[in-house]
Amino acid sequence: KHHQTYVTNYNKAVEQLDQALNKIDTSTVVQLQGAIKFNGGGHVNHSIFWKNLAPVHEGGGEPPHSSLGWAIDTHFGSLEALIQKMNAEGAALQGSGWVWLGLDTEFKRLVVETTANQDPLVTKAPTLVPLLGIDVWEHAYY
Repeated sequence: KHHQTYVTNYNKAVEQLDQALNKIDTSTVVQLQGAIKFNGGGHVNHSIFWKNLAPVHEGGGEPPHSSLGWAIDTHFGSLEALIQKMNAEGAALQGSGWVWLGLDTEFKRLVVETTANQDPLVTKAPTLVPLLGIDVWEHAYY
């Protein structure tokens, strides 16, 4: 329900953007940027979120193995330490947003980052690739 609202509002904003660009209506183009970022980010973030919720028969519910497990141990010390860090970062986020486990492709390392509202991880740096997103909006706890 929430995800569909982001998709609907994003599509509406993109349609309005297209009309504004055709009219060379710079004020409207600028005004629409917030709605595009918020709703587009909501769609991107939730698309990742749903994939992170895989059932056991689709590879979910198991601790990470092989290269991801090794990278977690290397960069955070252990899976338990990563979980504690992500919990602390999420709890410290004021308002609504996301806590992310990401891969920094520039530095070839895992990172934990937070983003406000529906900002996707890429808004922190173009080199960040989201691996796991935890929604810390109030609706995540319904």
